[in-house]
Amino acid sequence: MTPSHILLNPGPVTLTERVRSAMSRDDWCHRETEFAELTKEILAALERVYPTAPRMRAVLLTGSGTAAVEAMLATLSPPDTKTLVAENGVYGERMAAMLRAHGRDVVLVSSPWESGIDLDGIARRLEQDGDIRTVVAVHHETTTGRLNDIAGLAAVCREHGSRILLDAVSSFGAEELDFEAWPIAAAAATANKCLHGAPGQSFVLVREEVLESVDWDVGSVYLDLRRYAEPQGGDGFSPFTQAVHVAFALREALLELEDEGGQPARLARYRSVADRIQQMLAALRVDPLLPDDSCSAVLRAYHLPSGADYETLHDGLKDRGFVIYAGQGRLRPGVFRVAHMGDIGEADLERLSGAFENVLGSHR
Repeated sequence: MTPSHILLNPGPVTLTERVRSAMSRDDWCHRETEFAELTKEILAALERVYPTAPRMRAVLLTGSGTAAVEAMLATLSPPDTKTLVAENGVYGERMAAMLRAHGRDVVLVSSPWESGIDLDGIARRLEQDGDIRTVVAVHHETTTGRLNDIAGLAAVCREHGSRILLDAVSSFGAEELDFEAWPIAAAAATANKCLHGAPGQSFVLVREEVLESVDWDVGSVYLDLRRYAEPQGGDGFSPFTQAVHVAFALREALLELEDEGGQPARLARYRSVADRIQQMLAALRVDPLLPDDSCSAVLRAYHLPSGADYETLHDGLKDRGFVIYAGQGRLRPGVFRVAHMGDIGEADLERLSGAFENVLGSHR
């Protein structure tokens, strides 16, 4: 079945027929042993995505990537210390809001959205305030398409004895993550972005010793990672109803990722698609928001050309079979975003080139 639209938004993605078909399996009860075995298969596959993650334990949730991020922060950010949030976009702001909602003492180090995270500012705050034990950051900030410098952040955190809680929702499965060299206590992600699964399931990879150290009131029942980790790590059962058919899709998507060469191959594919699309837009005098060396391979943001408006661009592309995404916050009036995830083939890219020409050609 050919999809009616190719999704170029930052999740959900256009599924392959292999993954889509997996959801048409028989109905299963989440309390039966076969689903528990499926859960264990998924957890093991998630832990294999990065070869540097053997000490990380996957915990599976039903919910969006935002649910996984909030579960990570609520469970693993100690209430008796301060948590520093490195913010340079909407998703950094969201994490600060989550922490405050759970009563945590937040130290915010902000940067302009077009800039990277402020490593010097973070280092100064860590040096000045010994009560900061945890640093929270977004790996791929999809507000702008920036890939934040987590290697640089890791060096700062190692120097000051701080650990990192990482929002990897829009990077896990594609961008490089070094769980061995970087002091990542946990990373939250989702099925329906770079893993090419269906929306409805998310997960947290967490170091066993970090999870075992949690002895405080998390302030949530559903988002307490400990409630999931113990049974899932034993017989495979979960305390609450999991999204069964979405789990079928996630297992198939993880198998598909392995068959295609894993994370390095997916990153190479995204970079190829990203470069193709940027070349299309450059020919139409559409400029990227960020320089190439600051961008993720997963998504890039572009300035709307003079005289163009987002609604006309969006609707024109949608009429031609493609869905893009608007800018966020103060960037919304002048920016659009194009993601490179999902089942995007050569023929789709050829059609997309013609679609951009048809909709934006008059603005050259």
